[in-house]
Amino acid sequence: MNPFEMVVAIIAIVGIVQVVKAKMGVVRRDKGEDFIHRGPDPEAERLRAEVKALKDRVAVLERLATDSNTALEREFERLRNGD
Repeated sequence: MNPFEMVVAIIAIVGIVQVVKAKMGVVRRDKGEDFIHRGPDPEAERLRAEVKALKDRVAVLERLATDSNTALEREFERLRNGD
């Protein structure tokens, strides 16, 4: 089989596959189609706000866990000593 016949065969195979897919109802959607901006999404905004709040809380917890001389630690010491 020469290269020209191979190209014709590949094109014919692709064409046949496309026809079969169309008959079976198989539709390929582009990957970017799901991400087309269709306007503000209230659920997405709510989730963004929740993620921001959680990040803020984690930052506070990290600061409490890593700071050795925090006001909270001083308050615990004051309560242990009965002041």
